[in-house]
Amino acid sequence: MSNSLDYEINKELGECYLFMGELDKAEQYYQKAAGSNGVHADPFIGLATIAVQKGELKKAGTLYEKASKVEPNDKAFAGLGLIESEIGSKERAYGLFEESLKLNPGNLIALYGLVQVGHSLGRIESVIEYLERALEMDPGKIDVRFSLAGCLKSLGRIQNAREHIEIILEADPENQAAKELLAEIS
Repeated sequence: MSNSLDYEINKELGECYLFMGELDKAEQYYQKAAGSNGVHADPFIGLATIAVQKGELKKAGTLYEKASKVEPNDKAFAGLGLIESEIGSKERAYGLFEESLKLNPGNLIALYGLVQVGHSLGRIESVIEYLERALEMDPGKIDVRFSLAGCLKSLGRIQNAREHIEIILEADPENQAAKELLAEIS
């Protein structure tokens, strides 16, 4: 069997076991995948995900770093951002979430991480740009639109917030969170 095929099989098995919650088996297959082909970030991201689930943040950070060096990608930067946020390094987390979103404006983990960290750092205005970019890619993302409406509301841009809430309610008239937000600004 070729190294490439070994890699694909082991990576897929790692993903399957991770999805099923069998962390030890997933870890074994991700390690095999990483060993058979060191040019892809996915096995390291899988191993980092497992480390996070086991509460091993330092190990996860090392694995996300390795993944970002093997192949810079949005998932590795988002993962690093989450870890930095978790340990209280908000500035670094913000920058990592931005790196992730530059590579993939639709990365929801990075986007919501940026919203949370941006709010605590008082950078809501710059967060709005990323939310708008994500909506350009997929205007139907109700959760992204809701986050945007909330950010706009917090900046006092009530009319802009109302427009986004109305779009949400057109698509989902029973959206309770949107109804509550609309009531707050009316």
